[in-house]
Amino acid sequence: MKNIKLMNKIASVGTDVFSRAKYTVGDNVDNADAIMVRSAALHDLEFNPELLAIARCGAGVNNIPIDRCTDAGIVVFNTPGANANAVKELTICALALASRNIVGGIEWAKTLETDVAKSVEKGKSAFAGVEFAGKTLGVVGLGAIGGLVANAATHLGMNVIGYDPYITVDAAWNLSRSIGHAATLDEVFEKADYITLHVPAVAANIGMICAANIAKMKDGVRIINLARADLAVAADVKAAIASGKVAAYVTDFPTEETVGVPGIVNIPHLGASTEEAEDNCAVMAAKQLDAYLTTGNIRNSVNFPTVEIPYSGQTRVCVLHANVPAVISKISGIFSDRGINIENLTNKSRGNNACTLLELSRSISDIEEDDVMKQIAEINGVWRVRVI
Repeated sequence: MKNIKLMNKIASVGTDVFSRAKYTVGDNVDNADAIMVRSAALHDLEFNPELLAIARCGAGVNNIPIDRCTDAGIVVFNTPGANANAVKELTICALALASRNIVGGIEWAKTLETDVAKSVEKGKSAFAGVEFAGKTLGVVGLGAIGGLVANAATHLGMNVIGYDPYITVDAAWNLSRSIGHAATLDEVFEKADYITLHVPAVAANIGMICAANIAKMKDGVRIINLARADLAVAADVKAAIASGKVAAYVTDFPTEETVGVPGIVNIPHLGASTEEAEDNCAVMAAKQLDAYLTTGNIRNSVNFPTVEIPYSGQTRVCVLHANVPAVISKISGIFSDRGINIENLTNKSRGNNACTLLELSRSISDIEEDDVMKQIAEINGVWRVRVI
């Protein structure tokens, strides 16, 4: 039996992926083999030695200590694309919120008590806005979410330009041919009436919406940030709102600096908060955990490469290690010295991290297994070895 610990409430359609004949699943399990998490912060959590994997039911993994997990040989998964449609739909809503003072109008309407119809007609002009049809939308990041947003915006009559230096071939194939290609981020800043961000909060992207970049933008630009709060420098956004340089800022990540500021619409992190998205993320995360725990196959890990070979049911060995020379030859030598043939082997790397997955020609005894695992674990750069 393997133990799956739930750090948040996870949709049952996801946890039902785990056969109860093989898994114990719950929020109070001990000695977890794997963790499923949504928003709970794990940075201060002490990981038990048995922990093999963590699956984030969502795309962002800033609540997980990735480096510490890697050093411990813990594979971290996320679920890219599972909540993409939900975020796309909220982005379309954000376009309307940025264009027209809908929130302000609703709050004002709540104050009306008598002669409401007459008061509405008299006061509605204070909440007038603009239409986004015919305007230029700059989409920064054309992955699972950004690509859907870009395509949808073309159907809303917008001129769309996209910037993504890391776009995959598959993502490019899914884009409408009417979407323009921005060669640089500055080109988006200079041309767009609206800018929407769909990039991760990695070091290169932190603070991209700052005073220097806002100065490059059109007067009256409207900015949508449903990705991460850290992508924008709140003080610079507030100053630009006050000066009129930025007409509106819509964010899905309220902070003490943005709440209550006129011109800033704070959405309470609702991007993936739909029944469908939560179900999709839970199922995807559970399937990835099940595959890794039972076969060693890795898909959608943020710290280790994608590694998959068909499972034959024979003895399989999964080794997580640093991407350095001679590791594979040393692993092979350990089996060769015992007269054990390797029938199938694959090795993939991702930056400094690698995974070697191999199948043996025969099963190995408990004594052999202990000896083999001990020797492989002693190879310089090896973080984790499992016999499956």
